[in-house]
Amino acid sequence: MFWASYLLAALAIILAWPAPIALSRADWPARAPFTAMVLWQSIALAGGLSMIGAMLVWGLEPLGDNLVVASAAFLDILLDDGSAESLGVIHVFAISAAILLFGHLIFTLALTFVRIHRQRRRHRDMLTLLSSPAAGQPATLVIKHPAPVAYCLPGGARSVTVMSDGLMDLLSQAELDAVLTHESAHLHQRHHLLLWAFAAWRAALPWLPTSRLAQQAVSELIEMLADDEALRHVDEPTLVRAIAIVGAGAPPSTPDALDDALADQSGIPLTTARAVTGGTADVSSTAQRLRRLLTPLPPLSRIQQALALSSAGLLLVIPPLLLVAPELLG
Repeated sequence: MFWASYLLAALAIILAWPAPIALSRADWPARAPFTAMVLWQSIALAGGLSMIGAMLVWGLEPLGDNLVVASAAFLDILLDDGSAESLGVIHVFAISAAILLFGHLIFTLALTFVRIHRQRRRHRDMLTLLSSPAAGQPATLVIKHPAPVAYCLPGGARSVTVMSDGLMDLLSQAELDAVLTHESAHLHQRHHLLLWAFAAWRAALPWLPTSRLAQQAVSELIEMLADDEALRHVDEPTLVRAIAIVGAGAPPSTPDALDDALADQSGIPLTTARAVTGGTADVSSTAQRLRRLLTPLPPLSRIQQALALSSAGLLLVIPPLLLVAPELLG
């Protein structure tokens, strides 16, 4: 397991720094957002597993030739009060660090879920008081606000799309349909789960610059995926006009302004729509979406997509292989 720990450490470093930076700077994700999304998820999963696995394998190396045997020996030491003479202080430290990091990631994931769930529940309660159902639009609520605002609020069977009356006044029916289809795509494709996972990754490892890059890239990719779904129902000029109107009328400060307006009506502070829904596109993201629609690039070839998906698959296979069967490396 000696070489396996070093290979896992090298893989963890690559996936924590150069690989995410290279992917965030690449141009091809806009041509294949689904493929890029799969690759980002594999980088996050494989990076975390490699980081934890490197410390765990190195710490358990004196107890066996592979992780299964070494883990069994370590459990015997813990449960049967066996001899731990073969483990040095540095090995105990590595095992403890791996366990603590794993626990930290799981705890942060759960804590992020609870925090977002509470924010959404509070937001939903406010909407119950301050919104009204949209005529002819199921699972759609309308709030009184002059700025063109649209977002989705996930909640399983209670998921809704929220619009402002300012948005409805500015958009034509076709443009409004484009916005509704875009927001519905976020709900149907469960984009809030991806945002939750990458928000937890950033919260757990805030010192890692690539966690910020990954969260930003995923936020942009889900907007592209929702745009692609909207293009199946409306033409491109209609979608472009809708994005431009919403983007121009709803800069990053708009969710806070929306909260202030709702708070003024109810007297109760409200968590921002951005935090509740998992984030909204900022000005730079809107500009990128418009460029993608106005100057479309050719899609990736099947070979290119196959290579990207194969890379994602390998990233998910290599760390478990190194963990469970390092003896295969000789």
